[in-house]
Amino acid sequence: MTQQMPEDAVGRRVFCDGERGTVRYVGTVPPTTGLWLGVEWDNPDRGKHNGSHEGVCYFTCRHPTGGSFVRPKKVSFGVNFLTAVKLRYELCLDEALGEEVKISTKTVKMVGFESIMEKQRMDNLTEIALVNCEVSGPGPENEIKKNTPNAVSLDMSGNLLSSWEVIAAITEQLNQLQCLCLSNNRLSITSSPSSLSHAFSRLRVLTLNNCSITWSQVLDCAPMWPNIEELFLNDNSITELQRPTDVLQGLKVLDLSNNSLVQESVPQISNLFRLEVLNLSSTGMSSIQFSDALPGTKTEMFPALKIFLLDDNKINEWAVISELEKLKSLVQLSCLRNPLMDLEKNRETTHQLLIACISQLKIVNRCEVLQEERRGAELDYCKKYGRAWLQAGGHRDPEKNHPSAEFLAEHPRYLTLIQKYGAPEEDELKEQKPFALKDQLLTITFECPEDTDRKPIQKKLPSSMMVQKVKGLLYRLLKLPGTVLHLSYTSSKIEGKEVEIHNDLKSLQFYSIEDGDRILVRWS
Repeated sequence: MTQQMPEDAVGRRVFCDGERGTVRYVGTVPPTTGLWLGVEWDNPDRGKHNGSHEGVCYFTCRHPTGGSFVRPKKVSFGVNFLTAVKLRYELCLDEALGEEVKISTKTVKMVGFESIMEKQRMDNLTEIALVNCEVSGPGPENEIKKNTPNAVSLDMSGNLLSSWEVIAAITEQLNQLQCLCLSNNRLSITSSPSSLSHAFSRLRVLTLNNCSITWSQVLDCAPMWPNIEELFLNDNSITELQRPTDVLQGLKVLDLSNNSLVQESVPQISNLFRLEVLNLSSTGMSSIQFSDALPGTKTEMFPALKIFLLDDNKINEWAVISELEKLKSLVQLSCLRNPLMDLEKNRETTHQLLIACISQLKIVNRCEVLQEERRGAELDYCKKYGRAWLQAGGHRDPEKNHPSAEFLAEHPRYLTLIQKYGAPEEDELKEQKPFALKDQLLTITFECPEDTDRKPIQKKLPSSMMVQKVKGLLYRLLKLPGTVLHLSYTSSKIEGKEVEIHNDLKSLQFYSIEDGDRILVRWS
């Protein structure tokens, strides 16, 4: 590298042989001669030691092998913001405007592209992407404001930015900036965050993925972002959460995925009263509790939370899902790739239980919950746990219906559901004998007589399959909108007659549907 080493090299970010690091030491390292830089690498596998050499500690690292010494000429201290913009946009555009392109056997001048390219001139840029461009600072005073005044979105992921003061020196010149991405940077925390708030006054969306930041540091920095609404903190050093006090109160979206969270600390952020989306995927979660509310009541925590993402965790109990019923505003839940998803014999049953356990859900594991599907899931839930309800003190006579507190804690919606649909009948609670699928599979042809463009669908189904599960299958096969299905069937044994299938809690066998029959599907 031919760059001159800056006077304030300690604390600066550098790039060397494809790796980024932070300068922790500048000086000699006896017995060698000449100047060395002591660098703590972002990737600890790049280093060799912890900042010590022959018993002398020159600097310290978070990782025991995260440091090494390199000669100044081998590293890059980066370029300023405007230089990076010119390299990224202007120079390549100038080359493109004068370029000739060979199409088949003809050479064509790129005439007419000027108007398209002009939109990407620096002073017209509204979205600036400087990913891995080695940006280290703002450059000459006010030059950013003069040359890129219209930037609304800025992505400076993977650069050589060393502190929030450096970031502020750039963003304070971008008066329209609303979205800022600083992922894969290592930023020192300012001692006076409030003094930098003017530089982020319009900021609404901030992404700090993989920045090795802790939750305490987020709270320390938060006064800089007075109007932040969406904060993305994927893959950081966040473990225990503390209560945000007088900061982040406008937050609507918070992504804490891929952090090893102390799950008992999650309620600490429940005072974010405007939070609508919370992503806790891949955080090691196995449980969550809202201790301020009894089963069957609503919690005061997370009052605006609509979307809860819990994919790739360790949830293995239905009690966790029942606890989520306490959330006032929850309409979308995703808990894919949790042990819970494999507790039942098939995923369809799991899907139905998720729907039945949380009354307001409209989307479950990325799938829309249709009205008829909810009805079927809730009826099935009543039947599935009917025997346990009776054994716990439940009764069809409301005056004698006193199930135990343990049952109500495990199934907080059960009483509401039997009030809605009625208690399950005795014959519905009888245990079904196992059957051999090979002997009782029926070949059924589904037809849509009022939509002739739809081709008939043939399926093999067990004769014991409930009508409500057949309907659930049809919703997915036919990709119908929010409609009510009406089924009937015809048989070669009763030609000319169409039999209505009107009870969702009965099986195909109950209706005497046989191998080779046709089920007619209509909807309203």
